[in-house]
Amino acid sequence: MAEQSVNRTAPLRVLVYSDDRNVREQVILALGRRPHPDLPECEYVEVATEPVVIQQMDAGGVDLAILDGEAVPAGGMGIAKQLKDEIYSCPPILVLTGRPQDAWLATWSRAEAVCPHPIDPVQLAESVVVLLRRRAATAGA
Repeated sequence: MAEQSVNRTAPLRVLVYSDDRNVREQVILALGRRPHPDLPECEYVEVATEPVVIQQMDAGGVDLAILDGEAVPAGGMGIAKQLKDEIYSCPPILVLTGRPQDAWLATWSRAEAVCPHPIDPVQLAESVVVLLRRRAATAGA
C-alpha cells in the first residue's frame, strides 16, 4: 500500500490511559511529538482513571485512544469495549496487553490494534501511524 500524505495541520489528539504514570510516559516518549513526518504533531491527553477516559471520549476531539489493558481497577480492554459500544464513530483504539499471547483477548474489546508490554517503541509507533493516518484522512475529508 502506498503511503499517503495527510493534509491536516491541526494537532492529532491522542488519549493515553494507564493508572501507572511510567506506562503513560513510555508511550509518549516512544511516539514523540510526531510519530511520522507525514502526520501532524500529536497532542497527548494523559488519563489515570476510567471516569476521565469516558469524559474525554464523550467530549470528542480525540483522534486515537491508547488504553493500558493492565490498568487497575479498570483495564483498557473493558473500557475499549464500552467505548466501542457507546460512542458513535468511536475513534480508533490501541490496547496495551500484558504479554503478546493476550492479543487474542483484545479482539473482544474491538480495539483496532494491540501492542504488548514491555512497550516496543518501533512496534507501537508503526501501529499508531497506521491508525492516525486513517483517522487524519477521514477527519480531513
